[in-house]
Amino acid sequence: MEALAVTPAGPWAARSVLVTGATGLIGAWLTEELLARGARVTALVLDEDPRSHFARSGAARRVRSSPGALEDLAAVERAIDAAEADTVFHLGAQTQVIAARRDPLGTFEANVRGTYNLLEACRRRADAVKRVLVASSDKAYGDRGSAAYTEADPLDGKNPYEVSKVCTDALARS
Repeated sequence: MEALAVTPAGPWAARSVLVTGATGLIGAWLTEELLARGARVTALVLDEDPRSHFARSGAARRVRSSPGALEDLAAVERAIDAAEADTVFHLGAQTQVIAARRDPLGTFEANVRGTYNLLEACRRRADAVKRVLVASSDKAYGDRGSAAYTEADPLDGKNPYEVSKVCTDALARS
């Protein structure tokens, strides 16, 4: 008896997706889930990290990798074009609070310029890109202790990482 191949069905089956930040923890899990649901995934990859979940899980071998930095508009455009993306998940960022304090300019370049480059590249390809999902952070609301945050709360970042996420949220809304 011949085994039948099971192909995923549903809204992600055969959809072309670009993921920024796929080598990060949340991005790697998102990428795995998209692959499991049948999406064709391209990842914009700044640096390969063999210790990352993305590499260790095998997801890195199952996606198209497009090398480049979010700060490089041409690299972002190439990644969208390579993916033939209709959906973009933007999780790429410099996420380390301590690193942001040491290098605020680098954090703003990655998180703010990276976001406006991504959004501009998607705007330029609006005939193909239909959805852009931008990951935020509770850090955009500042430090309120143990209180829960809602999206209706005011943005109140004070240190470089928090402010970069406030800017990312404002750019996405614009």
